[in-house]
Amino acid sequence: MVGRIVSSSRSGNAVGGEAAAVVVGSGLRTEEHAMNGNGLRLVEAEYVRRHHRHEQLGANQCSSALIKHIRAPVHLVWSLVRRFDRPQQYKPFVSRCVVQGSELEIGSVREVNVKSGLPATTTERLELLDDDEHILSVKIVGGDHRLRNYSSVMTAHPEITDGGRPGTLVIESFVVDVPDGNTRDETCYFVEALIKCNLKSLADVSERLAAQDHLSVSK
Repeated sequence: MVGRIVSSSRSGNAVGGEAAAVVVGSGLRTEEHAMNGNGLRLVEAEYVRRHHRHEQLGANQCSSALIKHIRAPVHLVWSLVRRFDRPQQYKPFVSRCVVQGSELEIGSVREVNVKSGLPATTTERLELLDDDEHILSVKIVGGDHRLRNYSSVMTAHPEITDGGRPGTLVIESFVVDVPDGNTRDETCYFVEALIKCNLKSLADVSERLAAQDHLSVSK
């Protein structure tokens, strides 16, 4: 299933907040059972409400959240997502990542180089890593790029696929400043496009590893 935009607050409401509008991005709606009136399944809406709260947005910020269903168990997907030190395991635009210091902990900082053709380098800080709830939060704190005050929250939730096998629901939300000369919509669409590529790659890698595990067990 393709990634889909499930929550958007381009008008200034916080993602997942009590007053946040929950909508599905144009052209990305998919048919789901048990959806609420805003296009979200009730369980998805609850995950967004509980885990994807950002501070009240400023007048010059935008925010949204995207969903991806992955046909791989949550422990496998999370093993990729949690590697703050190795985002290139599934993020196709990352060419190099170096973590400052020897210990990976809250407050750790990484320097990320992005492949040619995209801007550019980022310095990112680990804000939250919860292995029990499967929550990762990262904030960009420096670098050569246009994503000022960018922060993201990524969560992984177990579910059962249509075929009855373990699957994972991944939700990634973000908030970022709107650069001078751009609109909120332009900024959100740009970031959403990058996240959709990352989520698709995460699904591809996870599902390939899951298939390998299934083959090794069945032998």
